[in-house]
Amino acid sequence: MGNEVSANFELFNNAAENNQQFIADELKWLLVPGARVLEIGSGSGQHAVHFVNQLEEVNWQPADKEPYFGPLERNLKGISLAGLEKPIYLDVARFDVTGRFDAVFCANVMHIMSADLIPSMMAGVANLLDDGGLFILYGPYKYKGAFTTESNAEFDEWLKSRDVLSGIRDIELVQDKARTRLLELIEDLPMPANNRLLVFRKSSKNDHVSDSGF
Repeated sequence: MGNEVSANFELFNNAAENNQQFIADELKWLLVPGARVLEIGSGSGQHAVHFVNQLEEVNWQPADKEPYFGPLERNLKGISLAGLEKPIYLDVARFDVTGRFDAVFCANVMHIMSADLIPSMMAGVANLLDDGGLFILYGPYKYKGAFTTESNAEFDEWLKSRDVLSGIRDIELVQDKARTRLLELIEDLPMPANNRLLVFRKSSKNDHVSDSGF
């Protein structure tokens, strides 16, 4: 049902349509039944609709900022699906969302936003997760400054031609910023179209104390 509904969405995104089932298959084992999930950068809402239909008892909270928030609200208005929440406004520069979540999901946002916002994103995500909570990132990444494919290098050039502050990020940078907020990378999964699914787990301060040997 979800695919038929989202086909008429404003800002319909072909990439989201193509990757949603591959991501859903991974989320099925990453998320426990009944998990409460915040999605950063929901865009049209295609992922939200698809995942709620695919995942057992998930509670999915879509979120975005303008110019996407208006279309997201309109797309999801009137759609009644168990577990699909009303969209909320979220700008990672301020990250004033409150509450507790079992996981935070974010697809194809890291390379769109400015790298200067990564620390704000990590801090906001960490504040919403209890120990053991997951931060799940989908998209392309560089490794030690190198692109994994020529097509990703071309994509990076295209991104920078639109906005010089955007671009495919080094995974080492993302890991470093995440680690300062006790978010540790536990999975780096290959995905179609030269993308990755990065899974970070929120650890406790006690875990870091014991790891340091003190």
